[in-house]
Amino acid sequence: MVQIEDNVSANKGKTTCDKRILLSIISLATKEISGVSELVDTPATILKRMFKNNESKGVKLKISPNGKITVDVYIKVYAGTNVPDISFRVQENIKTNISSMVDLKTGKINVHVVGVNFVQQKEEGVI
Repeated sequence: MVQIEDNVSANKGKTTCDKRILLSIISLATKEISGVSELVDTPATILKRMFKNNESKGVKLKISPNGKITVDVYIKVYAGTNVPDISFRVQENIKTNISSMVDLKTGKINVHVVGVNFVQQKEEGVI
């Protein structure tokens, strides 16, 4: 569980956020970027997901004691896309979504492109 202190009101309260919420935010932020085909599991994350229900496909999350989040996302991209551009947009979208939705600071956001999907276009039939 991630704990966030709420200092907005006169009564200081504590807001908690489950790790699965963060994983969901990161997953959705990654899939929003055009050019990203899918999130991909690595062999290590497949095993972790089998034994833990707080892991998400293609996303690794570490929370440091000072509250900064380190994110690793593993993606496939569509053929013909600009990989550095997609990686940068994924990083920025994750950072923006986490800071706006959960008000946490992000540390490193590592994007690992592990494959390319080739989209087969439907051929037009000739009459």
